[in-house]
Amino acid sequence: MWGSSAQPTPPGPTRGSVPPLKFRLAGYPRKHNEGRIEVFYNEEWGTVCDDDFTLANAQVLCRQLGFVGATGWAHSAKYGKGVGRIWLDNVNCAGSEKSIRDCKHRGWGNSDCSHEEDAGVICKDERIPGFKDSNVIETEQSHVEEVRLRAVVSGARRRLPVTEGIVEVRYKDGWAQICDEGWDSRNSRVVCGMLGFPAEKKVNRNFYKLFAERQQLNYRLHSVSCTGTEVHISMCTFQFYRGNASAACSTGMPAVVSCLPGPLFATGSAQKKKQRQQQQGQLRIRLKGGAKAGEGRVEVLKNNEWGTICDDRWNLLSASVVCRELGFGSAKEALTGARMGQGMGPIHLNEVQCLGTEKSLWSCPFKNITQEDCKHTEDAAVRCNIPYMGYENLIRLSGGRSRFEGRVEVAVGAGDGDEPRWGLVCGEGWGTLEAMVACRQLGLGFANHGLQIRLAGGRTESEGRVEVKRGSKWGTVCSDGWTTKEAMVACRQLGLGYSLHAVTETWYWDASNVTEMVLSGVKCAGHELSLSHCQHHGSSLSCRNTGTRFAAGVICSETASDLLLHAPLVQETAYIEDRPLHMLYCAAEENCLSSSARHANWPYGHRRLLRFSSQIHNNGRADFRPKAGRHSWVWHECHRHYHSMDIFTHYDILTPNGTKVAEGHKASFCLEDTECEEDVAKRYECANFGEQGITVGCWDLYRHDIDCQWIDITDVKPGNYILQVVINPNFEVAESDFTNNAMKCNCKYDGHRIWVHSCHIGDALSEEASKRFEQYPGQLNNQIS
Repeated sequence: MWGSSAQPTPPGPTRGSVPPLKFRLAGYPRKHNEGRIEVFYNEEWGTVCDDDFTLANAQVLCRQLGFVGATGWAHSAKYGKGVGRIWLDNVNCAGSEKSIRDCKHRGWGNSDCSHEEDAGVICKDERIPGFKDSNVIETEQSHVEEVRLRAVVSGARRRLPVTEGIVEVRYKDGWAQICDEGWDSRNSRVVCGMLGFPAEKKVNRNFYKLFAERQQLNYRLHSVSCTGTEVHISMCTFQFYRGNASAACSTGMPAVVSCLPGPLFATGSAQKKKQRQQQQGQLRIRLKGGAKAGEGRVEVLKNNEWGTICDDRWNLLSASVVCRELGFGSAKEALTGARMGQGMGPIHLNEVQCLGTEKSLWSCPFKNITQEDCKHTEDAAVRCNIPYMGYENLIRLSGGRSRFEGRVEVAVGAGDGDEPRWGLVCGEGWGTLEAMVACRQLGLGFANHGLQIRLAGGRTESEGRVEVKRGSKWGTVCSDGWTTKEAMVACRQLGLGYSLHAVTETWYWDASNVTEMVLSGVKCAGHELSLSHCQHHGSSLSCRNTGTRFAAGVICSETASDLLLHAPLVQETAYIEDRPLHMLYCAAEENCLSSSARHANWPYGHRRLLRFSSQIHNNGRADFRPKAGRHSWVWHECHRHYHSMDIFTHYDILTPNGTKVAEGHKASFCLEDTECEEDVAKRYECANFGEQGITVGCWDLYRHDIDCQWIDITDVKPGNYILQVVINPNFEVAESDFTNNAMKCNCKYDGHRIWVHSCHIGDALSEEASKRFEQYPGQLNNQIS
């Protein structure tokens, strides 16, 4: 698409007669209101460099394209590299200019950039009133935006995903076909990749030939020629039909494609079993930290240890190999700069350069990494094409203040041509994991959390003192700054009850006429694509409180935190201390000793403590905040600070078969930023009743020598054990990844000394290595102090 400026700059005295600039959006894949920005200057199309590019620049350019404004911009040739001149560099607009001519820049054609730095814009999908249609021309050179498979077999029409059918492209207000003249498996591979499938398969063309003879078809493309590595059919060479397209393709028939779905989307138990068997034993790659299926930080398994990939030279070809290897389609985006959060552990690969035809990322050329080459701030990630499953049509939110929150309503009885029946989900047992699945199904990211509010002491139900609940405590609201505006918000919220990150009572969201409970007993593992994939009671509903106020609700967020324990520090700092009882009164008051301590001969004798430091990093994309607001934090007189969470970490000593023999826990935690990475500022501090939390890129350190940073092992007999530390054990605060919240170490205790070794995050090693980590070498001789 391109257009001239909505209001061309009149020729000035110094400019002479200057022809109006023309602009267009290019690159693929993209929508009609986004793309690489190209400008026609001096009779030649060229691009704009992303150096110093801002949203204000995008605002000016979007208005020149006929849109009301911009919602974002893209750097590093997100929409592909342009060709020809780079007309503008270091563009600096205020945002109010009528033309890009009026903005500061280095001068036309004066640039030190390459096309790898081509800028793109994302415009608001709304036209400027009165913008002349003659200024907006659809360019037909390579303009194919949407592709679909049209299922012809009657049974396949109702089933999702659609894996086989006639290939159609969006054309004007309808769909048109592609002539299969010269069509081969490489073209099919590109189409399948776009639609979320890793591979293509042979198709019975005879059936479709009969179908085509009976239909009036409208051909749009012909002579399509792909190499098979393209991520979008628009990147292949092809020709458009012009004139009477219905009479075209006399020697052929419409292109037909059949795709092979990945294991996550395979239908039929036999096909699913076959797909899973193919992947068994060869999972050496995974995605972490993504909110949706098919997106995340790329992690690879090398020497039995999971690690990340450096983003140097990371592109769509390599990203597509990853996506297909994992059972998805081609890549929509190859993300750089740890856009899906930072990993921990080694960075295994650098400068991966796939051709796009490889079956596995391990078949691509790459460089081995050294610590100087890359940091986790450069972790590579992907967003893959996934098949359309229609799950988002079976769930909706109602009554919320934004599209990210509301009471959950689900459709039942759909699928046989019947109209779906909408109903509510029982709030009993509804927690963070269930809320995360609901948010994923809605396409709204991760689950978030909120608060509960009530009125007390009033003469009627609709008046009273405002009280707020976070965690298990009710508290009041300070009246400083309280005005009608705040009162209106409180009134809207009354009756709102949030259970951790999910909402189990939804009074103020009572905005729709849906009143029937249709789903109960929902219990999710957290990775499911739809609530229907979780365990539930089915048609045998069981819900004690069936009123609409007890329905499940969610508040979703596009980002989430991700906490990890620094495992090597636990191993390096673990030791045994025999501490006199007279020094443990404070710890006993906070329940940091084993139950047998109650029967000890206080203040005489001692307790044997396994001490260690714990350093908890937030490697996610949102700050980790306690579930309870500061009004409900608990003051601990002994330790002289406010505790913001009832349960944040569990410390356990287990036998090799998993039986717990000793436990310690930081029953409450004071969360703060102890240290941060370079360029990250501390935001949270416990002192002086400060805000508590852990900033992205920071960590909270609990030293081995502070109270309660231990496990009381007085009653533990000599033997071999496992030390286990679990962060956020009850999923009280949403995270992008709960599988990395546990850390395990091997312990050997002889009654006098303890050896702690092979400490690792729960999912940091291969399955095989995790099973035999008890024999891991490298024990540390930690003497009793």
